[in-house]
Amino acid sequence: MGWLSEIKSKTPLVKICCIQSVEEAFLAMRFGASLLGLVSEMPSGPGAISEEKIEKIATAVPRGITTVLLTSLTNAEEIIRQQRRCKTNAIQLVDRSKGDDLRKLKDSLPGIGLIQVIHIAGEESITVAEEIVSFVDAILLDSGNPNLTVKELGGTGRVHDWRISARIRELSAKPVFLAGGLTPENVKSAIETVKPFAVDVCSGVRSNGYLNEEKLKRFFAAIKSATKP
Repeated sequence: MGWLSEIKSKTPLVKICCIQSVEEAFLAMRFGASLLGLVSEMPSGPGAISEEKIEKIATAVPRGITTVLLTSLTNAEEIIRQQRRCKTNAIQLVDRSKGDDLRKLKDSLPGIGLIQVIHIAGEESITVAEEIVSFVDAILLDSGNPNLTVKELGGTGRVHDWRISARIRELSAKPVFLAGGLTPENVKSAIETVKPFAVDVCSGVRSNGYLNEEKLKRFFAAIKSATKP
């Protein structure tokens, strides 16, 4: 399982995405986030910040926290250069790269986790996941549409069909992250349905664009309640 192989947890890990500042990063960690999503330039969606700010956040957080660069780039050389500028210890590929590019990323960035986003659109998403899973360390199931003129590559706030996500999780040999419209009100049901390795949330724990402590508290409490014996 690559860089996730030694992580053992009775409850799903939590990735708080769209982190905007060092202060937000430490707030997310205080509530229990294991991964922090740092969004670089995107064709659409919320939360994008400059590469300079990503590097500042990534180098400020303690070891043991996974900082995840979200990139819409698909060319391996461009992604490698971006990661080296941003200094994160994982990359989330929100668009599709070719197999050769994925192999080059693994060879050129040893120790850097690769998370591939699969946008759940229907039964065909299962085939897409099966084709890509061997190239990466984990897959992240999200709501989006990369086929639009202006691509939707995440951050939609929409829930997709969790039954398809559950089937992908059952078939996957790699850890599966679940994203897409998760909130304190629905994350318990999402976990019970999909049983993901980790959950990923952005807008569901924010108010007026900022992390909301009360929503964070309720989100983490819902996760714990979903995994009680």
